[in-house]
This record gives sequence, C-alpha cells and structure tokens, in this order.
Amino acid sequence: MGLNLKYTAGQTPLDEDEKEGLKIKSITTQKELDEFEQLNIEKAVEWTIRANLKPEKILTEKFIKDVHKKMYGDVWKWAGEFRKTDKNIGIKWTQIGIELKNLIDDTKYWLENKTYSPEEIAIRFKHRIVAIHCFPNGNGRHSRMMADIIIESIFGKEIFSWHKSNMVRADETRKEYIIALREADNGNIKPLIKFAKN
Repeated sequence: MGLNLKYTAGQTPLDEDEKEGLKIKSITTQKELDEFEQLNIEKAVEWTIRANLKPEKILTEKFIKDVHKKMYGDVWKWAGEFRKTDKNIGIKWTQIGIELKNLIDDTKYWLENKTYSPEEIAIRFKHRIVAIHCFPNGNGRHSRMMADIIIESIFGKEIFSWHKSNMVRADETRKEYIIALREADNGNIKPLIKFAKN
C-alpha cells in the first residue's frame, strides 16, 4: 500500500522517488499527510518565534533551506533540499540556486533602497520564491512562512493572516489565492498583498 495522494488545483504532484522520502510509513492518505505536515509546521512556527532572527541571517540560501527543513523534516527525508527534477510549475531545477541568489540580492536591494512598502517586499519575495519552486513539495506554505518571517523579523510588523487558512483544502479561499498568484505572475502584486492581509 503506497501513498495515495489527491492534488488540488495549483499543487505539485510528487514523483515516485520523492514519495519514497516519506519518513512515517503509516501515512497512506492525503488527509493523514496534511495532519502530520500541519503538526510539523506548527513546530516550525514555534522555532521562528524563539529564534530571534536577524535580517542578514534570513536572506540566505541556508536559512531558506532550514525553514523548509523545520517545516517538513519530521515527515520527509528530502525536507530542506532543493528538488532534483522538473515539475509542472517552477523553473528548471538546475537554475534554482542561481534564481534564488537573484531573489535574495533583489530583496536586499529593495530593503536598502526602500523600493516598496514592507508588505510589498515580503509579498514580492513570497511570490518570486514560490515561482522558483525550490523544493519537491510544500512550496506554497514555505513561501507564506517566509513572507511572515520577513514582515515580522525584518520590519517588526504583524504577520499576515492569509485568510486564517493553511490553504490545503480546495475551497473558495484557495481559489482566491490562486487567482491572486496568477495576477502577480502578470505583474499585478496588489491582489496578493490584499489576500495576505485579509
């Protein structure tokens, strides 16, 4: 009995090698996987609160990988490692390191030059990193946590509410989120900022 996953719109299917990375062999359904991942993510949130994060630490490849590992390390062996296959979304896997460095450099520039408001910097980072799609899975939730870390630890502001949803379920909230992401893909970041704040 393998892992039987059902994907909602905008989710990235795992390939067989990636499914092999499941640490908890008793998980067979999407619901069980979501529950285990959610518990793991809650631990990661607690870690970010205790960690006393500095901007120069946050905007590094190491930290970005560490956050993913903290979020998914109890569930997946490959947590915190860049994907090694191409997906239905995201850039070519061989370009991840380069594109991530570009994003980090751009974000540092935005910060130094106050190019955008704090919210817009955090959401632009979130949008770009989810478009890169660094990891085999969990990119959406990881990108939202990164936006929260940026807004809270760099700017000292309240984290985003994201409609108080983890957006795993295929519901109206998730639909609205996907629409906002597509708008951002087309250069209009405002709906995504609005979504994050509601």
